Amino acid sequence: MRIRAASGVSLNDAVLALGDGPFSFVTAHANCFADTVLRKAHGLPDFIHGSTSCLGAMTDTGKTDGVAVFAIEDAQGAYGTGMASFDTGPRAAATAATQNALRQADRLGEQPELVWVSATPGTEEEIVQGIEDVTGSDIPIIGGSAADNSVSGDWYVFDGKGRETEGVIVSVLFPSRPISFAYQSGYSPTDKTGRVTSVDGRTLKEIDGKPAMDVYAEWTGYEVPLVPKGSGPEAILSASTLWPLGREINQLGQVPFFLLAHPAVAHESGEMEMFATVEEGEEITLMHGTKQSLVERAGRVASLARETGRLNEGPIAGALMIYCGGCMLSVQDSIPEVVNGVNTALGSAPFLGAFTFGEQGTLIKAGNRHGNLMISCIVFG
Repeated sequence: MRIRAASGVSLNDAVLALGDGPFSFVTAHANCFADTVLRKAHGLPDFIHGSTSCLGAMTDTGKTDGVAVFAIEDAQGAYGTGMASFDTGPRAAATAATQNALRQADRLGEQPELVWVSATPGTEEEIVQGIEDVTGSDIPIIGGSAADNSVSGDWYVFDGKGRETEGVIVSVLFPSRPISFAYQSGYSPTDKTGRVTSVDGRTLKEIDGKPAMDVYAEWTGYEVPLVPKGSGPEAILSASTLWPLGREINQLGQVPFFLLAHPAVAHESGEMEMFATVEEGEEITLMHGTKQSLVERAGRVASLARETGRLNEGPIAGALMIYCGGCMLSVQDSIPEVVNGVNTALGSAPFLGAFTFGEQGTLIKAGNRHGNLMISCIVFG
């Protein structure tokens, strides 16, 4: 197995920077305003796995404001990619995309070692269900939601031949070398907890019978302020990045693991729109992070991914990383430090990191989940 990563102003430039193939698998992550039309194919597979990423992406050579690509040469492995629109619903689209990916890999009826997924935001829980309808719940699903630069809906997924502004792209991986992964956040729980008493989809209405935003603002010491009377909905994505809401999913030893939900929009009524679904009756905890913890966490997750698969004793081929776009915006000036930390953990192997508006990953004893403000890393031995 050989892995390369490269970047460029456009998808075509980034692909040309890879050099000649043949490549078994290519994933590309791009600024939503970059040119993602593929004009010259140099040993590429029939379809690439593409998704927009907040303000560009990062590789082992640094951040790019354009397009980053990650390519695997693995003649002994099998890889396939499928894309589908939400015309028949997100869950059905994910099922169809997964089946198409398996068909392209010539592995219909088999379970891949890992699924790599990108989808436009809003229905990620259904996407996970649709993939599991094909692969079962034991196969790890890792990926991140398409992102734009200002939460204005300019995101999309693409496969080198077309794009979907409401859709999903799925890749199935049957690599010939071992892989390992980790999925974590860089936040700690506070002593502020409450019960969800009213919710509508991803709109959190009440906590402990009170308007959700009133409770949340008080919890944060008004670091995330209330919406002024007479104002319309206000985006709080940036202000809330260091103050997400967590749900305890499981415990590793005596240490609780929290899956995060990121408050995105506040209303004068006290309702809060979230980037993940919370359920009525769930206990939620105010979480807190620091900019330094977010800078350091990417390298720690990369190290954990190596250790989990016992791939830390020698060189690796490369890695894929998902780094929350909200976290990136909070530490934007420190992205060189983030890259350096990942390079140290990976021994300067080629890697690609996408900045996403939702993160999917696998938790021990809890299966595949969708969360926010998370970081994941897949290491290829």
